[in-house]
Amino acid sequence: MSAPDLAAWRAEVRAWLAATVPPRDPAAAQGPPDLAVFRNVSDEQERQLLDAVRAYRRARYDAGYGALTLPVEQGGAGLPASFAMAMAQEEAAVAVPPSTELISVTTGLVGPAVAMFGTAEQRRTHAERFLRTDLLACQLFSEPGAGSDLAALACRAVADGEEWVVDGQKVWTSGARHADHGLLLARTDPDVPKHRGITAFLLPMDSPGVDVRPIRQMSGGSSFNEVFLSGVRIPDALRIGGVGEGWRVATATLAFERTASGSGTRRKGGTVDDVLTVARATGAAADPVTRQALADLYVRTALRVATAQRVARAAAAGVSPGPGASIGKLLASDLLVRTGELAADLLGPQVTADTGVPGTFGWTEHLLGAPGYRLAGGTDQVQRTIIAERVLGLPAEPRVDRDRPWSASDRG
Repeated sequence: MSAPDLAAWRAEVRAWLAATVPPRDPAAAQGPPDLAVFRNVSDEQERQLLDAVRAYRRARYDAGYGALTLPVEQGGAGLPASFAMAMAQEEAAVAVPPSTELISVTTGLVGPAVAMFGTAEQRRTHAERFLRTDLLACQLFSEPGAGSDLAALACRAVADGEEWVVDGQKVWTSGARHADHGLLLARTDPDVPKHRGITAFLLPMDSPGVDVRPIRQMSGGSSFNEVFLSGVRIPDALRIGGVGEGWRVATATLAFERTASGSGTRRKGGTVDDVLTVARATGAAADPVTRQALADLYVRTALRVATAQRVARAAAAGVSPGPGASIGKLLASDLLVRTGELAADLLGPQVTADTGVPGTFGWTEHLLGAPGYRLAGGTDQVQRTIIAERVLGLPAEPRVDRDRPWSASDRG
């Protein structure tokens, strides 16, 4: 089936949005900018944010504008990525409820992963409900000793009849306190090399033995969590993909994450325009050194946007973004840190204490949150390794455990 005419489809989207979502209020942008990289809200405020965006997402899905790029056989619309880009552009012009990390993980990572690798029954009972946000899902991947080297994970799942018994710990899990399910990676065969002995499961988060504990960040928020699993039983019917094929599920999901990182409907932290406002307010805008730093920040912002557009164009043409997504992620995290550092240089002591002057102390949330973005979605070091090996053709990192059983490793 051929795709509809993009211009005509865009006009339909614009008409639907006008009838569904109020126009963007210019007056709402007159207050202080949101400078936080990670939200610092209470659980009740988080639930209110989730309720608002879920109501919109359900309406969008029911109107045929959800899961635009997923193949039809996987429950999507089967449209090129250019249609998703057009949808995002049209949404930016109206007051769409701001998304949250949990919504992004549910609809952009877990939902597509279950649709891609799940059985027909799993697609019917879970994938569609994730894509519509009837159910919310977190991502149970990282562990205290397996972050950048995710394949070294130690969380174990042992078969017991038609169930699996899981023991282990996960960390840095966004939205776990509000999630219905978690896409879990667990080691099911310790006697094969680390990438081969992993299996993916869909874990109900209210299962006995699941203990979710919030992690308070230095920026104040606690959207991340530790998840402890003690004798948790998961039916085999909730296994995603084949036994030992969890790494395929993981790499596909991480590719979704890397491409989407930084592309949500809520901006993360301060921008070059916010720093320019600070420079003017402090009287530093005329200083030659400051102007050079502002120009550098502007150029880096333009490069990040251009890279994101290049990745989007490749996706629209049906080409995998490949290392381009890693370049974009690296640029985004580096830009966040540089933006905060320049603002802090301009503000001096005002950034460390709330003097009541608007647009000053709020930068602390940016400064304390930006380093975390160098870890989220794949660390800067991982992105540089990908670029070095796959773009520059440099020698690969030595991997002495490539063909060794996981049980023979330090963690085994």
